Amino acid sequence: MAPRAKSPRLVLLFSGKRKSGKDFVTDELRSRLGTDMCAVLRLSGPLKEQYAQEHGLDFQRLLDASSYKEAFRQDMIRWGEEKRKVDPGFFCRKVVEGVPQPVWLVSDARRMSDIQWFQSSFGDVTQLVRVVASEESRQQRGWVFTAGVDDAESECGLDHYGAFDWVIENHGEDQKLGQQLGKLVDFIHSKLQPSVCEDQAERS
Repeated sequence: MAPRAKSPRLVLLFSGKRKSGKDFVTDELRSRLGTDMCAVLRLSGPLKEQYAQEHGLDFQRLLDASSYKEAFRQDMIRWGEEKRKVDPGFFCRKVVEGVPQPVWLVSDARRMSDIQWFQSSFGDVTQLVRVVASEESRQQRGWVFTAGVDDAESECGLDHYGAFDWVIENHGEDQKLGQQLGKLVDFIHSKLQPSVCEDQAERS
C-alpha cells in the first residue's frame, strides 16, 4: 500500500502507445493546473534509476528520448519484467513516495498490474486515461516499429482493456486536443471543489 498520510484527491493513469504523446499530454495538463496542484509521475523513472545503478549507466541520459535510452530499452524491459514478477507494485510504490500535490498524473501506466495497484491503493479517486494517435501521427514523431519493444507487454498490455474513463485523441490537431484537455481540466477542478468547500467550512 502507498502511504495514506499523503493520499491524493485524484489519480489519473495515462496509457498509450510509444509516440502517442502521453508525456506531452500530461505536461500540458500540469501547465494548465499548476505545479502546486498536480504532479506528473513517471513509473519509468524509478525503473530507469534502479536499472542505471545496477548496470553502471547514466541515469539522466536514460530519461530523455535519445538513442542512448533506445540502445538499452529492450534489456530494461526484460529487467523490469523480472522485478515485477517478484513484486508487481515495486515501481508504483517508489514513484508515489512523498508526493504532496493533490492531483497525480501517472504518465506511463502500461500493465494491468499498474492499474490494479493504484485502484487497490487509492480506490475511486483513480481515473484511467487512454491517449491514442494514428500510426501516421506517431511516425511523424519518430516512431518506427521495433520487434521486442512494440510487441512486448510494456506496449501491448492494455491494448484490449475496455474500461477507460477517458480517451484522448492526439492526432496532431492542436485545437481538438486543446478542447479535450479543457474538458479533463474541468473534471479535475470539479473533483477538487468539495475539498475546497470543506477546507473553507473548517476555517469558519
